[in-house]
Amino acid sequence: MPVPPLNVPALRAAVGDLAHPQLTGCQLRVSGAAGRWYGTAGVADRDTGREIHERDTFRIGSITKVFVATVVLQLAAEHRLPLETPVQRCLPGLLPARFPPVTVLQLLQHTSGLPDEQAPPHDLSTPESIARHRYDRWTPHQLVALVSHGSMKFTPGTKQEYRGINYVLLALLIEELTGRPYGEAIARRILRPLGLRHTSLPGNDPRLHEPHVHGYMKMTDGSLLDITAFDQSPAWGEGEMISHTGDLDRFLTALFSGELLPPRQLERMFTLPPDEVRMLDGSPARYSAGLQTVTVNGITLWGKTGERYGYCSALFATRDQQRRVVISFNPTRRDATQAQATQRMAEALTKP
Repeated sequence: MPVPPLNVPALRAAVGDLAHPQLTGCQLRVSGAAGRWYGTAGVADRDTGREIHERDTFRIGSITKVFVATVVLQLAAEHRLPLETPVQRCLPGLLPARFPPVTVLQLLQHTSGLPDEQAPPHDLSTPESIARHRYDRWTPHQLVALVSHGSMKFTPGTKQEYRGINYVLLALLIEELTGRPYGEAIARRILRPLGLRHTSLPGNDPRLHEPHVHGYMKMTDGSLLDITAFDQSPAWGEGEMISHTGDLDRFLTALFSGELLPPRQLERMFTLPPDEVRMLDGSPARYSAGLQTVTVNGITLWGKTGERYGYCSALFATRDQQRRVVISFNPTRRDATQAQATQRMAEALTKP
């Protein structure tokens, strides 16, 4: 289905609404065969009043998973990792022996059925407590241990539930197969070949060093705390990366154009589980091996959303790349209201 012409007034209005929900900044990059546009609203830094620039980096949250999935599928294309292999065979002893086999493909598609995480040791129910613990450091094995004590939620492969732990395991798998940190595999296989010089993994550094957009969190008294500096180890392997809109557009272009994966593996990214596999609420499955899909105003888009405290982002495209979009905005609360901003921009991008 052809995408409609760009409606620039609608895009400006969608980006410019910083009240529903409260945002400190927003930027939208549109590209593809059907037109290009870039717009911003709000500020990158409330202290200086500096406006957002397209060179500014930001935390991309779970868009990290697309990079991880791409490397896993590259390893599969190299015959180093059959997707039907149980992860327990590749990472022996990491998951409890009582767990049934969970395949690499089930991790990619979020159909693993792994138990819910145990509650973290610290109360994170208030913004003040989140701020106090923002420099806490986690290891991936500690993250895996959080799901190692309960019972499986469902038989692997029978339902779909979006879970970050699936990609923690996949990143560990990359390290096991390559003998190097998973971030080095991403850099060697994706970032350097594509010239993505402003995309990185922070490692142990809680700060953003290039020109960047600041993230803020609303405190109980209504004030806004700069939450930009934040240890990302709780999102290791699944949500820790940093990038900017130009790099993400280049990555999406290369991925959808077949520069990073052979046709068979790329098709996995556009293939949902069988129809009988549903989300836990009974709705249709919407996650493939690394991407998610949404249809707005009859236009089907593939891509990924991401969030961290102070940051929310998305990159999506039609499969034929008539329209590509990268969104970044800065909500002051991390809750369901964030979806209002994403939905508003998606409507403006696809409205006839």
